[in-house]
Amino acid sequence: MRLVIDTNKIISAIIKEGFSREILVNTRFDFLTPAYTLSEIIKYKNEIIKKSGLNENEFSNLLDYIFKFVRVINPQMYNGYLRSAEKIIGRIHISDVPFIAAALAFNCPVWSDDKHFKQQNEVKVYTTKEIANLF
Repeated sequence: MRLVIDTNKIISAIIKEGFSREILVNTRFDFLTPAYTLSEIIKYKNEIIKKSGLNENEFSNLLDYIFKFVRVINPQMYNGYLRSAEKIIGRIHISDVPFIAAALAFNCPVWSDDKHFKQQNEVKVYTTKEIANLF
């Protein structure tokens, strides 16, 4: 099953060796995320390092490892869906437009625990609990 993964789920997998990381690295899911995700992770790198207790080298190694299981997709692959995605979630949470656009482009659900994703009904969104039931 293909899923677009929200930035926060990847950050959770970096910060704590828990269920999110287990799902990412030990499942049959095909994970996709917009390139925007990498810039967000780098933007919050110091905060992630502080919360995780990792040093910079460990952070980099773990990030590389996680992204062996997550395919980063370029905006060109979902640009044609940005307008539709903005109509769907733009008024709810504008920074999530790339995730909805990617889900539309690849005709797949989103994995996120952010409640605002569930405020729309155009794209299926799975929470971690729902993913666990599929796992």
